[in-house]
Amino acid sequence: MEERRGNIKAENEMNINMKEEQSTLDWRGRPSNPNKHGDFQAASFVLGLQAFEIMAIAAVGNNLITYVINEMHFSLSNSANIVTNFVGTIFLLALLGGYLSDSFLGSFWTMLIFGFVELSGLILLSVQAHVPQLKPPKCNMVTDGEKCEEAKGVKGLIFFVELYLVALGSGCVKPNMIAHGADQFNIQTKKLSTYFNAAYFAFSVGELFALTLLIWIQTHAGMYVGFGLSAAAMAMGLITLVSGTLYYRNKPPQGSIFTPVAQVLVAAILKRKQICPSNPNSNCSMLQTQRFRFLDKACIKNEDGNNRRKESPWRLCSVSQVEKLKILIAVIPIFGCTIVFNTILAQLQTFSVQQGSAMDTQLTNSFHIPPASLQSIPYIMLIFILPLYHKFFVPFATNITGHESGISPFQRIGSGLFLATFSMISAALLEKKRRESALHSGKTISIFWITPQFLIFGLSEMLTAVGLIEFFYKQSLNGMQATFTAITYCSYSFGFYLSSVLVSLVNKITSASSNAGGWLSYNDLNKNRLDLFYWLLAVLSFLNFLNYLFWARWHSHHSSPPPQPTALSKDGGYENIP
Repeated sequence: MEERRGNIKAENEMNINMKEEQSTLDWRGRPSNPNKHGDFQAASFVLGLQAFEIMAIAAVGNNLITYVINEMHFSLSNSANIVTNFVGTIFLLALLGGYLSDSFLGSFWTMLIFGFVELSGLILLSVQAHVPQLKPPKCNMVTDGEKCEEAKGVKGLIFFVELYLVALGSGCVKPNMIAHGADQFNIQTKKLSTYFNAAYFAFSVGELFALTLLIWIQTHAGMYVGFGLSAAAMAMGLITLVSGTLYYRNKPPQGSIFTPVAQVLVAAILKRKQICPSNPNSNCSMLQTQRFRFLDKACIKNEDGNNRRKESPWRLCSVSQVEKLKILIAVIPIFGCTIVFNTILAQLQTFSVQQGSAMDTQLTNSFHIPPASLQSIPYIMLIFILPLYHKFFVPFATNITGHESGISPFQRIGSGLFLATFSMISAALLEKKRRESALHSGKTISIFWITPQFLIFGLSEMLTAVGLIEFFYKQSLNGMQATFTAITYCSYSFGFYLSSVLVSLVNKITSASSNAGGWLSYNDLNKNRLDLFYWLLAVLSFLNFLNYLFWARWHSHHSSPPPQPTALSKDGGYENIP
């Protein structure tokens, strides 16, 4: 029996791979040729775009708080919220990019169109940073903060328009880079897991260049030069994308992806009083999973005597439609468990940069480390760890677990969420040491003390981000890959928005309960209690990890197939195996 099930599984994988090959097209709209299209020769161009795009956006986002404070003259808390809202919007707009790709444009054209939108925003940022008339008058926010003129009116409007052009472009490009690269492989091949690791490696290389070279140039040559280099990097990414046109295999758009989902909900509600028949040949028994049984009623066929009545698609749905909705609902709790994780990431791009600014940044007599470049620390580590992870750990773990990725996406996500707690503990201990040293002994400690929190979170992000993308992509059914990938980016969005809410809420509560002001009320970190805020995040992170354990166990238990084995039928549905 086990041998027969193994044969069935192998046959199913072969059928899925063949169906994927038949459903992909080359650049002329003809069926793709596996000998000419796809695989790493095509994915390498997408990886190039990913490296250049993240280089461009990271150089802007990770040092944006410095620009917003020093040249746009917003307060520290407002600046932190501007940055987190900007980054949050990028990831929220990933949903739009995924929807347009799967429904109407396809991944390639979505990346190309919105890549030019992002490029235009970066060019405009560079122009405003260069032209004094488009910025408030120069002013020192540390010594004359209350007297400095904040960017308002036309100047403020121009700043936010160009900033959110960048957000719109980057948001719509991001999920399609991952999805289009993954589309070059069959979903049942081991190469897909290798690609996800390679994608994170490209991400790390882009981040490393942004956080070292580009931010150093921004700091020493001016923000307008840095923004201009970001625009140049994005232009190089688009050239790389177009260069691979002849090698891509493209998944055509499927039309609106939300209409079939809405049809299942309507049909299930209309047939809520009916009972799924026990007939083994009925659609109800062909469903892959036993979770959310209420939705199975959307598959019940009404019969009039011996003749089946033709029903509206809003009253009778296919097995595939029902499974899509089930999968979409089932992944929501896993998605929710990564929001707090990304709230921690927001702190490393905002308050930790300011934390580094209040430390001794001198490396030599003539060289100072830009505080925003501190975030390069984990990526320096990751460009060495990722190849070692794939070369040694994955084969070793595969021999033990039997899983093609070494450990399952669930285990990878859980390990990352657990480590994130220790990143915040490290940040809290460091801030306490820095603050006490500055207040009690007048000493400024070395910036290298901040290294552990970035190193721990870098390893945590490698585990969580790759595990989450692999989990979501493999969960999705044909025609929804970009949308499901976009959902992972929405986790970043909600995490950054939660950060803004937490900052405002903590300030409000602590200001009301103390005459000394809130934990994060001042531009001077020595007057704030950033260490207590980090401890709060550490507690939230650990509680979130426990929450994840519950939902991961629930998902594993409820996503198991029904006892009777099934196989793919010729029409792409499922048929019972006796």
